[in-house]
Amino acid sequence: MLRIGMLTSGGDCQALNATMRGIVKGIFAERDDVEIYGFQEGYKGLIYSNFKMLTSRDFSGILTVGGTILGTSRQPFKKMREPDENGLDKVEAMKHTYHKLNLDCLVVLGGNGTHKTANMLREEGLNVITLPKTIDNDLWGTDMTFGFQSAVDIATDTIDKIHTTATSHSRVFIVEIMGHSVGWVALHAGIAGGADIILIPEIPYDIEVLAEMIKKRAKEGKRFTIIAVAEGAISKKDAKLSKKELKEKQAKKAYPSVAYEVAAKLQKRTQQEVRITVPGHTQRGGTPCPYDRVLSTRLGAYAAKMILKGEYGYMAAIKNGETTKVPLSEVAGKLKYVDPQSKIVKEAKQVGISFGDE
Repeated sequence: MLRIGMLTSGGDCQALNATMRGIVKGIFAERDDVEIYGFQEGYKGLIYSNFKMLTSRDFSGILTVGGTILGTSRQPFKKMREPDENGLDKVEAMKHTYHKLNLDCLVVLGGNGTHKTANMLREEGLNVITLPKTIDNDLWGTDMTFGFQSAVDIATDTIDKIHTTATSHSRVFIVEIMGHSVGWVALHAGIAGGADIILIPEIPYDIEVLAEMIKKRAKEGKRFTIIAVAEGAISKKDAKLSKKELKEKQAKKAYPSVAYEVAAKLQKRTQQEVRITVPGHTQRGGTPCPYDRVLSTRLGAYAAKMILKGEYGYMAAIKNGETTKVPLSEVAGKLKYVDPQSKIVKEAKQVGISFGDE
């Protein structure tokens, strides 16, 4: 009997169900003596032994369904070694649940923080396999994470729709795009949506450069400007602050988010109307796009192969278009940032997109 525990942790995204389906279908294609324990609400379910037995039928018809049939929650890695409010040792509780159910392995779908905890459990002696889930596409060791392309599609659609109203009213429109502390979603959606300016965390911006570009466009008869702003975008001035100083400044909350700060400063400098659109969590919702369905199915099938072979301690990844495995020890705690000198950034600049840095 092959006993598999499965959980989805952290923020949800469109292709979690599609990926779990790929894993289960891949396993049942070769074995039918399988028990699947689905832990509810992420690591919380593993900590408190909250699970439900699942069969292959539970994973049918969910390829196009967004969210996660197991539910999810955020359990910060930095607090995993801290007892809960009742004094429970969370790490020992997770290990206890794993051994109590006599699991052969634990399959974890999640992002950066999720992978830190997964690697910790590996170090504690559990058999763990992970899959790269995040709309941010910031997981080290894989070229692509599932959920990313679906988020890009939604953010791009938002920018597309802004074009008409921006043109009609001759306004500056700022679209704030998710991505945590990296700029992958904003970069791709900005290029795809025809944004005039893209601001990402990896390339600190100068507000004066932005203002001058908007004025220049106005003089050239271009009646509007669209700016795609990553939620983690930062000015050159703030980038020079220490982590402590930056944290103190952000704690004062002079503006709800970076988009509002940029908008206020640009309106003052350009005398143009500036409007803000924040698609927010819609970028994580809805049905997965075809690209993500294919990616999830491939990663799920590859993870199934690892499970059947007993190859534990790895993350299923995609590199140069091919599925592969990456040691969890190499993935945990590392972020994949946009390289300011990468070809995609240079090509965006080549077609006239500004990143506000020069």
